[in-house]
Amino acid sequence: MDDELKLNLLARLARTKGSARVRHDSSPASILALSAVAYGARPSDDATVPTGFDPLAIALFEALVESAFLVATADEHFDDDERAMFERVVIVAAGGAVAPGQIAALLSDFADQLAEDGLDRRVDMISRLVTKKDHAREILRVGALLGASSEGVSDVERHVLTKLALACGLDAGAVDAAIDDVQAALSTA
Repeated sequence: MDDELKLNLLARLARTKGSARVRHDSSPASILALSAVAYGARPSDDATVPTGFDPLAIALFEALVESAFLVATADEHFDDDERAMFERVVIVAAGGAVAPGQIAALLSDFADQLAEDGLDRRVDMISRLVTKKDHAREILRVGALLGASSEGVSDVERHVLTKLALACGLDAGAVDAAIDDVQAALSTA
């Protein structure tokens, strides 16, 4: 499968709700896609009028993207090509609601936070933002999708997914389910 086709498939899978096997355009939007709309519409720091934005949705979007970032960087190898693929998948999955510069800035912040805090602290911080099981499963699903974007989910990526699952109140079986679901969807494409 060529890179452009894989990018489009991964983005389409990330945009759909629930099972990665559900890939129809009429599928409900995923938590990632819905929270991306809130993130992309957040007011600037100098806004003084009420905007109606949802800070919880923005925090959830950041947690989803950071968890996928932790998975993608688990092997301590996140070169420019992987970063570009990661950014493109998130941007396309967000349905254009988030600008490329916003994703690039987030990834830079996440890299700084990971270097400063370490993996366990970042996993803990994500788990504090994820209070619903559906949101925790979405974190695993998006993380598995981004892990699969290179050469499949490696052992170190699975280890990070397991840490995220346990910190968010899920068991290791949820990781296997997320990875199996992504692999099945990619193999039928």
